[in-house]
Amino acid sequence: MLLESKIERLIRWFMHHPLLLGLLSLAWLIMRSGTRPHRLTYPCQRAALAYSAILIAPVLQIFNYFLKELRLVAGRRSVVIILITVLATASFLMFYWNTVNKPIQQKPLLKLVPQTATIHPASEIFVVNGSIAKLVSLMGSKGLFFYDSQLVGVNSGPGGLIKRDDVIIIKVNCQWDQRGGTNTDLLKELIDLILKHPEGFTGEIVVADNGQGRGSLNWRRSNAVNESQSAEAVVALYSDKHKVSTYLWDTIASKQVKEYIDGDLQDGYVVSPVSDPETGVKVSYPKFRTKTGTYISFKLGIWDPESGTYDSSRLKVINFPVLKTHSIYGVTGAVKHYMGVVSQPLTDTHSLIGRGALGKVMAETRIPVLNILDAVWVNAIPRNGPSTSYEEATKTDLVMASIDPVALDYWASKQVLLQLARLMNYRYSESVDPDNDTSDFGNYLKKTLEQLETAGYGFTMDANRITVYIADYG
Repeated sequence: MLLESKIERLIRWFMHHPLLLGLLSLAWLIMRSGTRPHRLTYPCQRAALAYSAILIAPVLQIFNYFLKELRLVAGRRSVVIILITVLATASFLMFYWNTVNKPIQQKPLLKLVPQTATIHPASEIFVVNGSIAKLVSLMGSKGLFFYDSQLVGVNSGPGGLIKRDDVIIIKVNCQWDQRGGTNTDLLKELIDLILKHPEGFTGEIVVADNGQGRGSLNWRRSNAVNESQSAEAVVALYSDKHKVSTYLWDTIASKQVKEYIDGDLQDGYVVSPVSDPETGVKVSYPKFRTKTGTYISFKLGIWDPESGTYDSSRLKVINFPVLKTHSIYGVTGAVKHYMGVVSQPLTDTHSLIGRGALGKVMAETRIPVLNILDAVWVNAIPRNGPSTSYEEATKTDLVMASIDPVALDYWASKQVLLQLARLMNYRYSESVDPDNDTSDFGNYLKKTLEQLETAGYGFTMDANRITVYIADYG
């Protein structure tokens, strides 16, 4: 009660001192959005902007008074010269600030070394120069077949990942344009490969994501050689001949529904009625009908209205994020990418990532059959992402994959982001180091792993339990 009364007094004090609230809000805006105006779209930044407006009237009065006094002392002509000087200086400082910490645009000389696990069971990571076809071939050469088929080949065989009649969700990153989203050249290559199943692909492909209210699968400025090539544009190349479509889960993220088996055929999000006691998360996932009429529950699988049953085995998720830094959680990779699965409006999962919430979501809904990490262009500026402009990105021309999302994030952040940050002498490089237990990234990756281990998955962030295959790099 005493604490509550103190908080109430503090709130009343702020309400009676709006100028201080305005100053604090303005300071926050300058610190968080000064050099990155797009952050003004964030809810917290919009609130700070509104409070900062309190300062407009007094600032204008002070500025007007200053001009009058300056004219009396120095004269009108001198005032104009002073103002021009101030504006020129401010412009120069902004230009200088925006050229500091700029990434190297050419391909940097990363030192990537293959490694063999010394402790088993181990996780495998595959790394190649920017090509999904090369990636799939490297996987096949090590016994991980992309295609599940009785026709044995370089990339196919019994026990492979993708069957001819599977329904595949390619979960991309569509929340941001430019280099912040999954490379659509790679997306096109992946769709091509799936459709070239040796037995003839008869299944379905859905390119999907939840950009939490700001996502788009049709960005005008995309991550591709041809900047106008959006995810929608890629899918349009196939949709007239194949079952290939898109679904923007943003459109259903605020609609809570029940499962198909409960008699609810509406598109929307299924939300757990209780919070997980350890992570605090209410697990949520999308349930939707594709453009070709297929009913999909992200958790339970393909729904057949006639039989009233689910087929979980036919639904496969390919987790396809872009590697980049994150201003709050350090790194966005395969694990953080599952924020595009949950409904933020219905569950507020984002605030629980540090407690391992996304590991709980993965374990309770659906583990990706494969995680492909797009690192053709990365944002290696610590605390700068997740949005990434063309100018902020550094080209490494790398594509990586693993069945283990934790091991993939561990290795990629350590060997790519951390190495780049140090090569470029960026500050706060420790924020992308997975071995830094005091960092938000190291903490959430560890907590995520704990949730997945509890669920029985043998994932790892122990370097001794990771084998890395590297081809065509250097």
